[in-house]
Amino acid sequence: MTGDAEKIGFYGFGSAAHILIQLARYQGRQVFAFTRCGDTQGQEFARQLGATWAGDSDALPPEPLDAAIIFAPIGKLVPAALRAVAKGGIVVCAGIHMSDIPSFPYEILWEERMLRSVANLTRQDGEEFLALAPKVPIRTEVNLFPLSQANEALEAIRCGKIEGSAVLVID
Repeated sequence: MTGDAEKIGFYGFGSAAHILIQLARYQGRQVFAFTRCGDTQGQEFARQLGATWAGDSDALPPEPLDAAIIFAPIGKLVPAALRAVAKGGIVVCAGIHMSDIPSFPYEILWEERMLRSVANLTRQDGEEFLALAPKVPIRTEVNLFPLSQANEALEAIRCGKIEGSAVLVID
């Protein structure tokens, strides 16, 4: 959904972003990672995976982006991402759920910036990704939690204490 964007911002650097940065780098794209304010551990994780830049979600990147993907379910990131993309840039809301998007001035949408959402990936999307994954190769960072600690896993995700993906294991 970001087209042939060369400079892509990832807002929220969790499970999906830690996989997609590897694919984007394989395709020759630059990734700019945005994390919770002060999450230096998450920013370092993004840099280790090849991020060109990593910083707080309320900061502007060092250069305008061609596109941004918002993984975090935080509506206030929409205006932030619109401010970070160049004229004609694309902002994709990729979450299943998002808090309300606050009002924002038209000037950050103006100049043909595009705001869109994605509901689901298609079977073809999955097949294309799985065909590419071994060529990259995609490596995942997995944090295992027993099923009995599902609430603790959710809290760790909410607090940004997970690098990569949280996976529940049947006790």
